[in-house]
Amino acid sequence: MSLALRRTARARFHSLLSNFHSLKDLPTTLPLGFTIGAICKREIPFDAVVLHPNNVGKSLGTLAERSVVGTSSLRRAAQLKRRFPHLEFKDIRGNLNTRLKKLEERNDFSAIVLAAAGLRRMGWESRISQILEPEDCMYAVGQVTELHHTAAQLTFLLDRTEVPGYQGALGVEVRMNDSDILDMVSALNDTETVLRCIAERSFMKHLEGGCSVPVAVHSVINGNQLYLTGAVYSLDGSDSLKDTMQTSVSTQNQDEDCSDDDVQHVGITAKRILRHSQAAAERLGVDLANLLLSKGAKEILTVARQLNDAR
Repeated sequence: MSLALRRTARARFHSLLSNFHSLKDLPTTLPLGFTIGAICKREIPFDAVVLHPNNVGKSLGTLAERSVVGTSSLRRAAQLKRRFPHLEFKDIRGNLNTRLKKLEERNDFSAIVLAAAGLRRMGWESRISQILEPEDCMYAVGQVTELHHTAAQLTFLLDRTEVPGYQGALGVEVRMNDSDILDMVSALNDTETVLRCIAERSFMKHLEGGCSVPVAVHSVINGNQLYLTGAVYSLDGSDSLKDTMQTSVSTQNQDEDCSDDDVQHVGITAKRILRHSQAAAERLGVDLANLLLSKGAKEILTVARQLNDAR
C-alpha cells in the first residue's frame, strides 16, 4: 500500500468507526452497505475446561458421576452431554471474571467450560485444566477472540512488519463501498483463516443455524486441501448428524486472478486472496450443509429451536 493511500485511509479511519468483532457474533448476512474487510490469524478456537480447586488434576472424563459442569453454550452442552453422559450440565452466566468467581467461591460447579482464547488473552492460561479437542467438542462457526480497537491502534498494527497473532481471529467490519479502507485492512488478512471462516460461515448460513441451535464446526487446511467437519445436535445431544468434506484451495496470494473486485462471500470481502479459492471454500460449506440436510438436519434443528424457544 502506498504512503499516500495509508495517509488517506488513516485520516478516514479517524473520521469514522470501523468495528472489530468476534466473528461468531457477526451474522452471516450483514446489514446493507457493510462487509467484513479482514480476518486476522486464528490461533486457538477450542474450548477449555477450568476445574474447581477441589478437582485439580482431573478431567471431564474422570470427574465423579453427576458432577455439575457449567456452560452458557447450547453447542458445548449438547456435544459434552453426548461425550460425557455421566456428567450434568447447567447454565452459568456472566462475564469471564464472574464465571470464574462463581466456580471458585461456590460449590455449585465441579468445572466450567470457557473459550480457551479468552482465557489466554486475559493472561489466565494457567487456569486451563484441559483443552477440548474436536473429538470432544467442536467449536462455534467463525470462533474468534472478541477484541475492539481504536483507529489509532489499527494504524499501529498496519505499521508493523508483522501483525501480532491473536488468540483466535479478529473480524473487521467496514463500509463496503470504501475501497481505500478495504485496501488498508486487507493487510490484516490471514489467507488460511479467511478461507476456513468462509467455509464455516457458508455452512452455517445454508443450514439457517444460529446461537439458538447447537451447530458446530472444525476446519483445517492441509497442503492444498481444505477440510470442513460440521455437525448439528439436539439440545440433549442424543440426536446428531456429523460429516466431513474437502475441497482444493490455494493459500498463495497472487496479483493475478485476485479478488480485487470487491466480491463478497458470506459477508466477507477479502482482497488479494484468490477468487477461485474463496468460491471453493463457500461451495464447500454449502455442499456439507446440503449433505446434512439430506440426512435430516433440518428436523433436528427445528426441534432444537422450538425447545430452546420454549425454555
